[in-house]
Amino acid sequence: MPEHVEPVIRVQGAGIRFRRNRRARRNFKDLFASRKRRARSNEFWALRNIDFDVYPGEAIGVVGRNGQGKSTLLKLVAEVILADEGSVTVRAGVAPLIEITGGFVDDLTVRENVYLTAGLHGMSRSEITLQFDEIIAFAEIGDFIDTPYKHLSSGLKVRIAFAVISRLEEPIVLVDEVLAVGDKAFREKCYKRIEELLAGGRTLFFVSHNERDLSRFCSRGLYLDKGALVLDGPIDEVLARYNDDHGI
Repeated sequence: MPEHVEPVIRVQGAGIRFRRNRRARRNFKDLFASRKRRARSNEFWALRNIDFDVYPGEAIGVVGRNGQGKSTLLKLVAEVILADEGSVTVRAGVAPLIEITGGFVDDLTVRENVYLTAGLHGMSRSEITLQFDEIIAFAEIGDFIDTPYKHLSSGLKVRIAFAVISRLEEPIVLVDEVLAVGDKAFREKCYKRIEELLAGGRTLFFVSHNERDLSRFCSRGLYLDKGALVLDGPIDEVLARYNDDHGI
């Protein structure tokens, strides 16, 4: 990448620390007596010493087994969680499709949720109204516009969430496995929309266990294992290394 081009994402020495859930002690005496020891033994690093830059228009595939930090990395980029060490700098807006129920309210209708969720992501009411019919048409959910969101199937929730988030004008798009829930025909429709976004110069972070999808969209990969960045390179090399490490 030319030196004069600034990265849209810069991650430097980033780490995030979580605490495992443990059964509560029986009384306060036990709790305070073992407080420091439990605090140390109960913590683990979901990610640590993570370094990489992402430049405008890149399509990044994030690879790794379950529980290795992939979704946590996307949440750091989306600023849903903050790093405990190092830094994560994001110089552009983010359209996150990382938690399918995030921002949607069960008791509101689909129509109300479209306005609420798009509004939370910065769209004005007039902009939402202008694009509302296209959102509903894309989701193929017309018969359920005035149905409470909680009554939708998981597949329909995926449809409306993707339809809303993919209409945002944010330069960075985060996708975390959620499309695996949808049916094959709609999934292909979503993939074509992702290709349109990439053709328009968007930057993509794509978490998936599907190698065909990763190779289809991404030119570069990040391989995470046990919270560490094992390899950052061309997607084919990253997938080959991952398969070799796990005997696939």
